[in-house]
Amino acid sequence: MALLERFYNALSAHDAQAMGACYHPEARFSDPVFPDLDAEGVRAMWAMLLGSGTDLRISFQVIQEDTAGGACVCHAWYTFTSTGRAVHNVLHSTFELRDGLIFRQHDRFNFWRWSRQALGWRGLLLGWTPLVRNKVRATAAARLAKSMRR
Repeated sequence: MALLERFYNALSAHDAQAMGACYHPEARFSDPVFPDLDAEGVRAMWAMLLGSGTDLRISFQVIQEDTAGGACVCHAWYTFTSTGRAVHNVLHSTFELRDGLIFRQHDRFNFWRWSRQALGWRGLLLGWTPLVRNKVRATAAARLAKSMRR
């Protein structure tokens, strides 16, 4: 099984340990909420996210993969635990691979679309602003730091 398919199958199975095994020891990850995580941070992020939500369901399509990198589209449905609101997020991921592992992962998604679903009217009115994005980032970073201290 190719690396990216193994990675997303592990996500679908809520297996953070198997996902973490797909990352290079010097990996970097970025997305609109977690803009710059190292290998330890990204492994901890997946463990935190999979540990806090029990209803995550995904579908994915590997668009391209070779020994140097790849791209994937992933649809994720889950309940945003802070508000109890249902979210359907569409992620576009690009990967740089090294030594058969994920070396760089960059996930993109429409933050305003996400915030409208996750935050309700606050996201609808203000989700496009840096104020909301920075607040979500700060809250997520604090949760991750607390999770990593455990």
